[in-house]
Amino acid sequence: MGETGPSQAPPVTVEIRTGWRRRLSPRRSLRRVRQSTMAIVQIVVAATAAYAFALYVLGHPAPLLAATVTLSSLGLVRDARPVRVLETVIGMLVGILIAEVLHVLIGAGWWQMGLALAATLVVARFLSPHPSFAIAAGLQSIIVMSLPAAAPFERLADGAVGGIAALLVTALIPRTARTVELADGRRLLAGIDSAMGSLVLGLRYGSREHSGRGLDKARSLQTEVDAWREALDAGTQIARISPFLRRQRAELARHARILQAMDFASRNLRVVARRSTYLCEDGAPRPTAAETLEQLRHATRLIGDALEDISLEPVAREAVLVVARRLDPASMLPAAKLGDQNLVGALRPLAVDLLQATGMDAAEARRAVPRI
Repeated sequence: MGETGPSQAPPVTVEIRTGWRRRLSPRRSLRRVRQSTMAIVQIVVAATAAYAFALYVLGHPAPLLAATVTLSSLGLVRDARPVRVLETVIGMLVGILIAEVLHVLIGAGWWQMGLALAATLVVARFLSPHPSFAIAAGLQSIIVMSLPAAAPFERLADGAVGGIAALLVTALIPRTARTVELADGRRLLAGIDSAMGSLVLGLRYGSREHSGRGLDKARSLQTEVDAWREALDAGTQIARISPFLRRQRAELARHARILQAMDFASRNLRVVARRSTYLCEDGAPRPTAAETLEQLRHATRLIGDALEDISLEPVAREAVLVVARRLDPASMLPAAKLGDQNLVGALRPLAVDLLQATGMDAAEARRAVPRI
């Protein structure tokens, strides 16, 4: 009884308070604001311009939808791709159009709003598999049925103005594409470096604990891979339409190539980590494997530095080649057990991936490791 009674409440309360304290940290809050600065500028400029255009040029007395469509389509999310903005705009315009038609045919009222909302959600779900599309359409439908209009389809024009403004600022005031994706790329490379470091310690001292920690870190890398891919995809799409980001296209393409190779490298690192963890259960140090992985770790750091400085790619490539050319399990560990030789064998595809990250052709990278 005592184990399930009130004595269990304080830890939960402490955990909740700690969670709120973490979320309300001034440093974290300031970082969120700093990361959202360009998004806020985009939204304010687009919403204000759309509202002013509809008010003074089109003569609409209360162009609320011109501003709300802009705000909802741009948002503060990381994914600021023009395609996503356009999809959201289309969803909202669908909701406005359906509500406008029903408003003309059956008027306004509580049941008319319910009917318009139902019709909007059905049509939106038919048009798009994304729930957010239907929600955006439904929200605008409710607004249309709740607000008076001086003329039929006036609010549809306001929504169109807001959508056009959102698309224009996406190109003319772009959210800094390269800065965001570069930070994500650094985060992934730092995660790979940390995982390798733990594995090196495990192999060097025969530590199951360190190797297990390296395995856990390697398994968590996919989140960083996905974040970098999303940022790169968004940056690439914005750079295609923004005249101010034209010079970044080649660099974004180079980073996309590095990302692809490091995605494969992180998967192969998980294989290396699993084998290292298994081998370290006997507590025996493996200095040769540890030193080899440490050299690949050094090369990975150079690849991370090359994200900002392309001149470092040849340096990183040579660092990987020095290791790759020696990755023959039989010659490196002639008297070792099969498990140790298999660990060296698992380093071979990892080295090939790292070579491709430095810009080497896939076939040439495979030829760099000795045939076995």
